Amino acid sequence: MTKERSAFAEVNEKVRQASEILGLKPGLVQALQQCEREVVVSIPLRRQTGLEVLTGYRVQHSSARGPRKGGIRFHHEVNLDEVRALASLMTWKTALIDVPFGGAKGGVAVDAKSISDIEREEIIRRWTRSIHHVLGHQRDIPAPDMGTDSRTMAWLMDEFHRLEGFQPACVTGKPIELFGAPGREESTGRGVAMIAAATLEKRNEKVKGARVAIQGFGNVGRFAALVCHQLGFKVVAISDITGAIVDRKGIDIDEIINYRNVSEIPLYENIPLHEVLEQRCEVLIPAALGGVITSDNVEKINCEYIVEGANQPTTTEADVELRTRGITVVPDILANSGGVMGSYFEWTQNIQQYSWPIEKFRKELDARMSRAFADTFKESQKHNVDLRTAAFVLAVQRVASAFSLRGDLV
Repeated sequence: MTKERSAFAEVNEKVRQASEILGLKPGLVQALQQCEREVVVSIPLRRQTGLEVLTGYRVQHSSARGPRKGGIRFHHEVNLDEVRALASLMTWKTALIDVPFGGAKGGVAVDAKSISDIEREEIIRRWTRSIHHVLGHQRDIPAPDMGTDSRTMAWLMDEFHRLEGFQPACVTGKPIELFGAPGREESTGRGVAMIAAATLEKRNEKVKGARVAIQGFGNVGRFAALVCHQLGFKVVAISDITGAIVDRKGIDIDEIINYRNVSEIPLYENIPLHEVLEQRCEVLIPAALGGVITSDNVEKINCEYIVEGANQPTTTEADVELRTRGITVVPDILANSGGVMGSYFEWTQNIQQYSWPIEKFRKELDARMSRAFADTFKESQKHNVDLRTAAFVLAVQRVASAFSLRGDLV
């Protein structure tokens, strides 16, 4: 069995490896690995079964390149180590795609599927009230993540406005009717699909007809499937926590896109959940939870490329084995960075009080994602390293430069 791992330690190991390639001094490396601030709060919640006290988190990893940016998730397995890791990943992600943000992440340890809308609203409002003094459009800007959505962000914004005054840029991923940006909801999944296409094109392989298997049919997986379908990929398998379907001739994504759960989709062959990761395909997109490709199942992975739609879906041991087998892994900090790119567009529009049409949003997103992939690929060739290492080298270099230029070193 796979040993219990520290997600934060795994991210810091990637930072260490990149720093070694860059020749950074040990003191600077240590500073880059540490989180600037960690906030842990208790959230009393009155439920029908009685009073329940939840634990909430906000970890701010770095502000070297700008205000911290990162989502907030509601999930029963949320813990401080996970939030630290995700906050750190946001620092490197924002640096890699070259937007003026640092990194942060938040969470509440609660089963998102077991709470009512009233309870969800109370949780996010209490979380906001507890830490509003460290939030704000020039300090730390939350966004939706696993278990939260645009409505959750509307409640967060409303609570923040009650305390701090009108600042729509204090949070991103809001409903369109409440200062959200057309295109933001689809941006993570769209970015994953565009990176998948760029990966094949860089290797002189055809996108049209290339087979794709997608684990996850939430916000990321759903839009990744839709845009892959539009680009000409053949989506052969999809899964979520409720079920999994497969069709070697290709699943009609336009036909199924509005189904809430995969288990509800008719007319396709059902398979065990774990088999989606094992499908023979050109591109595998894990777009659900982290840690799904491990030393326990890596030998069953049967693809040429893995494009990480989820955060940390591949463990370090599995990553090494995949490279040994010649499977190209496009890392999460590049592959799923379309979400933070979209958040950047929403943030800038809120500050300017000017809204873009969705066509401009998509055009800008596609161009910036293509540029980020090209920069990472160039870095991999420069140092003769894999894409994950190259992404961290480029990101760490940018953050280290900002850290030093700001005079944070004595």
